[in-house]
Amino acid sequence: MTTVRDLAATDDDEEITMLTAYDAPTAGIVDDAGVDVILVGDSLGNAVLGYDSTLPVTVEEIRSHTAAVARATDDALVVADMPFLSYGVDESETIEHCGRMLKEADANAVKLESGPHTVEVTERLVDLGIPVMAHLGLTPQRVNQLGGYSRQGTDEESAGELLDLATAHEAAGAFALVLEHVPANVAAQITEALDIPTIGIGAGPDTDGQVLVLNDVFGLSDRTPPFSTQFGDVRAEMEGAVERFRDAVESGEFPADEHSYDEDAIDDLY
Repeated sequence: MTTVRDLAATDDDEEITMLTAYDAPTAGIVDDAGVDVILVGDSLGNAVLGYDSTLPVTVEEIRSHTAAVARATDDALVVADMPFLSYGVDESETIEHCGRMLKEADANAVKLESGPHTVEVTERLVDLGIPVMAHLGLTPQRVNQLGGYSRQGTDEESAGELLDLATAHEAAGAFALVLEHVPANVAAQITEALDIPTIGIGAGPDTDGQVLVLNDVFGLSDRTPPFSTQFGDVRAEMEGAVERFRDAVESGEFPADEHSYDEDAIDDLY
């Protein structure tokens, strides 16, 4: 099984693979394919629960879905993505919420959308034995503050701030760093400056690994981000299966004789 130490010790020539998953069946598929890390992302809100953003996702929703993913996973590292306002507000609540992911949901680590306010939080969690994956660049939980999902670190000042925050979180004990929607050359320089691995999403090819939302990979999303790629068309397969079921029921083809049986001992109930 992949561990936090395994990830931190990844060779420069090895690419880390990470995908989101939100339930046992898809987690099993991702795990069987040999993906290194499964992230139970707060993208659950958009991808599964029908929310317009990640903001409404609760600790209990992440805990429940993380537990389902962990039950189906044998080899991948399972990381629970902490939802909006579940950390960094009150230290005791932060520890409780993050600790529940390990104690009750069998996660191996948590991910925090990071900023200046999460440096001390990261250090405290790591001190308590809760591994932390940091996340910088585009942090969707700040969508209202950012005014949208725009690229981050696009000028020298903001890129320098990203580098400073990345090194601060490494010093605080984070075992890996997600870099989202930042210029490729900025991500490359941050990767070069850190000893911990970076995992990019919309951050170019020079990070130590890549992560995508599974719905985008499967072709289930209504809209695919410009930095993502659809690797399959699962939506078309699902639509076809549903239509074939409907047609078979309406035509009387299903259920057929092989799908039913009679109990000979029961002749007449009334």
